[in-house]
Amino acid sequence: MKRFATVLCSVVLLTLIALTAAVAWNWAPDRAVADLKPRWALPPSQFVAIDGMLVHLRDQGPRDDPAPIVLLHGTSASLHTWEGWVAALQDKRRVISLDLPGFGLTGPFPDNDYRIEHYSQFLAHVLDQLQVPRAVLAGNSFGGQLAWQFALDYPQRVERLVLVDAAGYPRNATSVPIAFRLAQIPELAPLMANLLPRPVIEASVRNVYGDPNKVTDALIDRYYELALRAGNRGALRQRFIQAEGGRNYSRISEINTPTLIIWGGRDELIPVVNAERFKRDIKGSRLVLFDELGHVPQEEDPERTVKVLMDFLER
Repeated sequence: MKRFATVLCSVVLLTLIALTAAVAWNWAPDRAVADLKPRWALPPSQFVAIDGMLVHLRDQGPRDDPAPIVLLHGTSASLHTWEGWVAALQDKRRVISLDLPGFGLTGPFPDNDYRIEHYSQFLAHVLDQLQVPRAVLAGNSFGGQLAWQFALDYPQRVERLVLVDAAGYPRNATSVPIAFRLAQIPELAPLMANLLPRPVIEASVRNVYGDPNKVTDALIDRYYELALRAGNRGALRQRFIQAEGGRNYSRISEINTPTLIIWGGRDELIPVVNAERFKRDIKGSRLVLFDELGHVPQEEDPERTVKVLMDFLER
Protein backbone atom coordinates (compact mmCIF):
# COMPACT_ATOMS: atom_id res chain seq x y z
CA MET A 1 0.00 0.00 0.00
CA LYS A 2 2.81 2.37 0.86
CA ARG A 3 4.52 1.59 -2.44
CA PHE A 4 1.27 2.23 -4.32
CA ALA A 5 0.90 5.61 -2.61
CA THR A 6 4.47 6.51 -3.54
CA VAL A 7 3.88 5.56 -7.18
CA LEU A 8 0.60 7.50 -7.23
CA CYS A 9 2.28 10.60 -5.82
CA SER A 10 4.99 10.31 -8.45
CA VAL A 11 2.43 10.04 -11.24
CA VAL A 12 0.52 13.05 -9.93
CA LEU A 13 3.73 15.06 -9.61
CA LEU A 14 4.85 14.19 -13.14
CA THR A 15 1.40 15.06 -14.48
CA LEU A 16 1.49 18.43 -12.74
CA ILE A 17 4.97 19.10 -14.08
CA ALA A 18 3.83 18.17 -17.60
CA LEU A 19 0.75 20.39 -17.34
CA THR A 20 2.81 23.27 -16.00
CA ALA A 21 5.29 22.88 -18.83
CA ALA A 22 2.47 22.75 -21.40
CA VAL A 23 0.88 25.91 -19.99
CA ALA A 24 4.23 27.69 -19.90
CA TRP A 25 5.05 26.62 -23.46
CA ASN A 26 1.68 27.75 -24.85
CA TRP A 27 1.18 30.81 -22.63
CA ALA A 28 0.11 33.60 -24.97
CA PRO A 29 -1.49 36.65 -23.34
CA ASP A 30 -2.89 39.52 -25.39
CA ARG A 31 -0.39 41.69 -27.22
CA ALA A 32 -0.69 45.46 -27.56
CA VAL A 33 -1.06 47.03 -30.98
CA ALA A 34 2.13 49.02 -30.35
CA ASP A 35 4.07 45.75 -30.06
CA LEU A 36 2.65 44.38 -33.32
CA LYS A 37 2.91 47.51 -35.48
CA PRO A 38 6.65 47.29 -36.27
CA ARG A 39 6.14 44.01 -38.10
CA TRP A 40 2.56 44.13 -39.38
CA ALA A 41 1.87 47.83 -40.03
CA LEU A 42 4.71 48.81 -42.27
CA PRO A 43 4.16 51.59 -44.86
CA PRO A 44 1.76 52.22 -46.51
CA SER A 45 -0.30 51.17 -43.48
CA GLN A 46 -2.26 53.87 -41.72
CA PHE A 47 -4.72 54.02 -38.82
CA VAL A 48 -7.93 55.97 -39.40
CA ALA A 49 -10.42 56.92 -36.68
CA ILE A 50 -13.81 55.40 -37.58
CA ASP A 51 -16.68 54.42 -35.26
CA GLY A 52 -14.54 54.71 -32.14
CA MET A 53 -11.73 52.53 -33.52
CA LEU A 54 -8.37 53.14 -35.13
CA VAL A 55 -8.90 51.12 -38.30
CA HIS A 56 -5.79 49.61 -39.86
CA LEU A 57 -5.95 50.11 -43.63
CA ARG A 58 -3.89 50.60 -46.75
CA ASP A 59 -4.99 52.96 -49.53
CA GLN A 60 -2.78 52.54 -52.59
CA GLY A 61 -2.76 53.48 -56.27
CA PRO A 62 -4.02 56.46 -58.29
CA ARG A 63 -6.52 58.75 -56.54
CA ASP A 64 -8.48 59.54 -59.70
CA ASP A 65 -9.96 56.02 -59.90
CA PRO A 66 -13.77 56.51 -60.12
CA ALA A 67 -14.46 53.10 -58.53
CA PRO A 68 -11.64 51.95 -56.21
CA ILE A 69 -11.26 48.26 -55.45
CA VAL A 70 -12.02 47.49 -51.80
CA LEU A 71 -10.70 44.16 -50.47
CA LEU A 72 -12.39 42.44 -47.51
CA HIS A 73 -10.70 39.54 -45.74
CA GLY A 74 -12.24 36.54 -44.00
CA THR A 75 -12.53 35.33 -40.41
CA SER A 76 -9.24 35.51 -38.44
CA ALA A 77 -7.40 36.94 -41.46
CA SER A 78 -6.18 40.47 -42.17
CA LEU A 79 -5.49 42.88 -45.02
CA HIS A 80 -2.22 41.02 -45.63
CA THR A 81 -4.11 38.17 -47.30
CA TRP A 82 -4.59 40.46 -50.33
CA GLU A 83 -0.95 41.56 -50.77
CA GLY A 84 -0.53 39.60 -54.02
CA TRP A 85 -3.61 41.17 -55.57
CA VAL A 86 -2.65 44.67 -54.41
CA ALA A 87 0.81 44.35 -55.98
CA ALA A 88 -0.75 43.46 -59.34
CA LEU A 89 -3.47 46.13 -59.25
CA GLN A 90 -2.03 49.24 -57.64
CA ASP A 91 -0.24 50.63 -60.71
CA LYS A 92 -3.55 51.17 -62.51
CA ARG A 93 -6.25 51.06 -59.84
CA ARG A 94 -6.82 52.57 -56.43
CA VAL A 95 -6.88 49.61 -54.03
CA ILE A 96 -8.11 49.80 -50.43
CA SER A 97 -7.58 46.95 -47.99
CA LEU A 98 -8.38 46.99 -44.29
CA ASP A 99 -8.48 44.92 -41.12
CA LEU A 100 -12.16 44.43 -40.32
CA PRO A 101 -13.24 44.98 -36.69
CA GLY A 102 -12.41 41.99 -34.52
CA PHE A 103 -9.39 41.02 -36.60
CA GLY A 104 -5.89 42.13 -37.49
CA LEU A 105 -4.70 45.34 -35.88
CA THR A 106 -8.09 47.10 -35.89
CA GLY A 107 -9.36 45.11 -32.91
CA PRO A 108 -12.88 44.68 -31.54
CA PHE A 109 -16.01 46.77 -32.03
CA PRO A 110 -16.45 49.05 -28.98
CA ASP A 111 -20.12 48.08 -28.71
CA ASN A 112 -19.46 44.31 -29.08
CA ASP A 113 -21.97 44.07 -31.97
CA TYR A 114 -20.77 41.56 -34.59
CA ARG A 115 -23.93 41.15 -36.66
CA ILE A 116 -23.44 41.36 -40.42
CA GLU A 117 -25.68 44.44 -40.63
CA HIS A 118 -23.36 46.27 -38.24
CA TYR A 119 -20.34 45.40 -40.37
CA SER A 120 -22.19 46.70 -43.44
CA GLN A 121 -22.87 50.02 -41.72
CA PHE A 122 -19.23 50.19 -40.64
CA LEU A 123 -18.05 49.64 -44.22
CA ALA A 124 -20.26 52.52 -45.38
CA HIS A 125 -18.55 54.73 -42.81
CA VAL A 126 -15.12 53.63 -44.05
CA LEU A 127 -16.00 54.57 -47.62
CA ASP A 128 -17.42 57.89 -46.44
CA GLN A 129 -14.22 58.65 -44.53
CA LEU A 130 -12.08 57.82 -47.58
CA GLN A 131 -14.40 59.79 -49.88
CA VAL A 132 -15.31 56.77 -52.01
CA PRO A 133 -18.89 57.12 -53.27
CA ARG A 134 -18.76 53.96 -55.40
CA ALA A 135 -16.45 50.94 -55.35
CA VAL A 136 -15.68 47.48 -56.64
CA LEU A 137 -16.10 45.18 -53.63
CA ALA A 138 -14.10 41.94 -53.40
CA GLY A 139 -14.45 39.71 -50.35
CA ASN A 140 -13.17 36.33 -49.23
CA SER A 141 -15.14 34.05 -46.89
CA PHE A 142 -16.76 36.28 -44.24
CA GLY A 143 -15.53 39.28 -46.24
CA GLY A 144 -17.47 37.91 -49.19
CA GLN A 145 -20.62 37.75 -47.07
CA LEU A 146 -20.04 41.35 -46.04
CA ALA A 147 -19.54 42.32 -49.70
CA TRP A 148 -22.85 40.89 -50.91
CA GLN A 149 -24.69 42.18 -47.83
CA PHE A 150 -23.32 45.66 -48.55
CA ALA A 151 -24.43 45.33 -52.19
CA LEU A 152 -27.97 44.70 -50.89
CA ASP A 153 -27.86 47.51 -48.33
CA TYR A 154 -26.16 50.11 -50.56
CA PRO A 155 -26.60 48.97 -54.20
CA GLN A 156 -25.88 52.44 -55.54
CA ARG A 157 -22.38 52.30 -54.01
CA VAL A 158 -21.23 49.00 -55.58
CA GLU A 159 -19.89 49.10 -59.15
CA ARG A 160 -19.04 45.39 -59.28
CA LEU A 161 -18.99 42.49 -56.85
CA VAL A 162 -16.32 39.80 -56.49
CA LEU A 163 -17.05 36.82 -54.23
CA VAL A 164 -14.04 34.67 -53.33
CA ASP A 165 -15.12 31.49 -51.51
CA ALA A 166 -17.77 33.66 -49.90
CA ALA A 167 -19.88 32.79 -46.88
CA GLY A 168 -23.61 33.32 -46.78
CA TYR A 169 -25.59 30.14 -47.26
CA PRO A 170 -26.43 27.77 -44.35
CA ARG A 171 -23.17 26.19 -43.18
CA ASN A 172 -22.25 22.88 -44.79
CA ALA A 173 -18.51 22.56 -44.07
CA THR A 174 -16.88 19.16 -44.50
CA SER A 175 -13.85 20.26 -42.46
CA VAL A 176 -13.52 23.12 -39.95
CA PRO A 177 -10.14 24.49 -38.74
CA ILE A 178 -9.42 23.48 -35.15
CA ALA A 179 -8.99 27.11 -34.06
CA PHE A 180 -12.58 27.85 -35.13
CA ARG A 181 -13.87 24.77 -33.30
CA LEU A 182 -12.09 25.74 -30.07
CA ALA A 183 -13.40 29.31 -30.29
CA GLN A 184 -16.96 27.97 -30.31
CA ILE A 185 -16.64 26.04 -27.02
CA PRO A 186 -17.79 28.41 -24.22
CA GLU A 187 -16.15 26.37 -21.48
CA LEU A 188 -12.72 26.95 -23.04
CA ALA A 189 -13.05 30.73 -23.16
CA PRO A 190 -11.27 31.44 -19.82
CA LEU A 191 -8.44 29.07 -20.76
CA MET A 192 -8.01 30.31 -24.33
CA ALA A 193 -7.92 33.93 -23.17
CA ASN A 194 -4.24 33.42 -22.30
CA LEU A 195 -3.31 30.21 -24.07
CA LEU A 196 -2.88 29.74 -27.81
CA PRO A 197 -0.71 26.86 -29.02
CA ARG A 198 1.03 27.85 -32.23
CA PRO A 199 0.44 24.33 -33.67
CA VAL A 200 -3.31 25.01 -33.46
CA ILE A 201 -2.89 28.01 -35.75
CA GLU A 202 -0.56 26.08 -38.04
CA ALA A 203 -3.05 23.22 -38.37
CA SER A 204 -5.87 25.68 -39.04
CA VAL A 205 -4.00 27.50 -41.81
CA ARG A 206 -2.95 24.24 -43.44
CA ASN A 207 -6.57 23.09 -43.25
CA VAL A 208 -7.79 25.90 -45.51
CA TYR A 209 -5.05 25.60 -48.17
CA GLY A 210 -5.53 23.34 -51.16
CA ASP A 211 -1.82 22.51 -50.95
CA PRO A 212 -0.70 22.61 -47.28
CA ASN A 213 2.92 22.54 -48.42
CA LYS A 214 2.53 26.17 -49.48
CA VAL A 215 2.06 27.22 -45.87
CA THR A 216 5.28 28.82 -44.65
CA ASP A 217 6.54 29.66 -41.17
CA ALA A 218 6.18 33.36 -41.99
CA LEU A 219 2.53 32.85 -42.93
CA ILE A 220 1.85 31.00 -39.67
CA ASP A 221 3.61 33.77 -37.72
CA ARG A 222 1.29 36.34 -39.26
CA TYR A 223 -1.92 34.52 -38.42
CA TYR A 224 -0.64 33.61 -34.95
CA GLU A 225 0.63 37.04 -33.90
CA LEU A 226 -2.41 38.94 -35.17
CA ALA A 227 -4.70 36.51 -33.35
CA LEU A 228 -3.02 37.71 -30.15
CA ARG A 229 -3.94 41.36 -30.74
CA ALA A 230 -5.71 42.55 -27.60
CA GLY A 231 -9.43 41.81 -27.86
CA ASN A 232 -9.34 39.64 -30.98
CA ARG A 233 -9.93 36.31 -29.25
CA GLY A 234 -12.98 37.60 -27.42
CA ALA A 235 -14.25 39.21 -30.62
CA LEU A 236 -13.91 35.90 -32.48
CA ARG A 237 -16.01 34.13 -29.86
CA GLN A 238 -18.67 36.83 -30.09
CA ARG A 239 -18.66 36.62 -33.88
CA PHE A 240 -19.45 32.92 -33.73
CA ILE A 241 -22.17 33.53 -31.15
CA GLN A 242 -23.80 36.38 -33.06
CA ALA A 243 -23.19 35.24 -36.66
CA GLU A 244 -26.27 33.23 -37.56
CA GLY A 245 -25.42 30.75 -40.33
CA GLY A 246 -27.32 31.50 -43.53
CA ARG A 247 -28.62 34.85 -42.34
CA ASN A 248 -30.28 36.79 -45.19
CA TYR A 249 -29.24 34.24 -47.84
CA SER A 250 -32.74 34.26 -49.29
CA ARG A 251 -32.05 37.81 -50.49
CA ILE A 252 -28.97 36.90 -52.55
CA SER A 253 -31.19 36.54 -55.63
CA GLU A 254 -32.03 40.26 -55.32
CA ILE A 255 -28.45 41.25 -56.25
CA ASN A 256 -28.28 42.93 -59.65
CA THR A 257 -24.65 44.04 -59.48
CA PRO A 258 -22.30 42.50 -62.09
CA THR A 259 -20.70 39.67 -60.13
CA LEU A 260 -17.60 37.48 -60.45
CA ILE A 261 -17.37 34.32 -58.34
CA ILE A 262 -13.93 32.81 -57.71
CA TRP A 263 -13.68 29.50 -55.84
CA GLY A 264 -11.14 26.93 -54.72
CA GLY A 265 -12.13 23.40 -55.67
CA ARG A 266 -10.54 21.99 -52.51
CA ASP A 267 -12.38 24.32 -50.15
CA GLU A 268 -13.78 22.15 -47.35
CA LEU A 269 -14.84 25.03 -45.11
CA ILE A 270 -17.24 26.48 -47.70
CA PRO A 271 -17.51 23.73 -50.35
CA VAL A 272 -17.94 24.30 -54.08
CA VAL A 273 -21.69 23.66 -53.92
CA ASN A 274 -21.95 27.16 -52.43
CA ALA A 275 -20.26 28.64 -55.50
CA GLU A 276 -22.85 26.95 -57.68
CA ARG A 277 -25.64 28.41 -55.55
CA PHE A 278 -24.23 31.93 -55.91
CA LYS A 279 -23.95 31.38 -59.67
CA ARG A 280 -27.57 30.25 -59.85
CA ASP A 281 -28.99 32.94 -57.56
CA ILE A 282 -27.13 35.98 -58.94
CA LYS A 283 -28.36 36.48 -62.48
CA GLY A 284 -25.61 36.98 -65.06
CA SER A 285 -22.81 36.15 -62.63
CA ARG A 286 -19.63 34.43 -63.79
CA LEU A 287 -17.99 31.53 -61.92
CA VAL A 288 -14.30 30.63 -62.22
CA LEU A 289 -13.18 27.50 -60.37
CA PHE A 290 -9.57 26.68 -59.45
CA ASP A 291 -9.68 22.94 -58.84
CA GLU A 292 -6.43 22.64 -56.86
CA LEU A 293 -6.85 25.66 -54.55
CA GLY A 294 -8.49 25.87 -51.14
CA HIS A 295 -10.49 28.39 -49.13
CA VAL A 296 -8.17 31.38 -49.65
CA PRO A 297 -7.29 31.23 -53.37
CA GLN A 298 -6.29 34.91 -53.49
CA GLU A 299 -3.55 34.14 -50.94
CA GLU A 300 -2.61 30.66 -52.12
CA ASP A 301 -2.19 31.66 -55.78
CA PRO A 302 -2.52 35.44 -56.16
CA GLU A 303 -0.98 35.58 -59.62
CA ARG A 304 -3.54 33.36 -61.37
CA THR A 305 -6.58 34.51 -59.40
CA VAL A 306 -5.94 38.23 -59.85
CA LYS A 307 -5.76 37.72 -63.63
CA VAL A 308 -9.37 36.53 -63.53
CA LEU A 309 -10.32 39.65 -61.60
CA MET A 310 -8.48 41.92 -64.05
CA ASP A 311 -10.23 40.29 -66.99
CA PHE A 312 -13.57 40.81 -65.27
CA LEU A 313 -12.83 44.49 -64.64
CA GLU A 314 -11.73 45.08 -68.23
CA ARG A 315 -14.94 43.69 -69.72
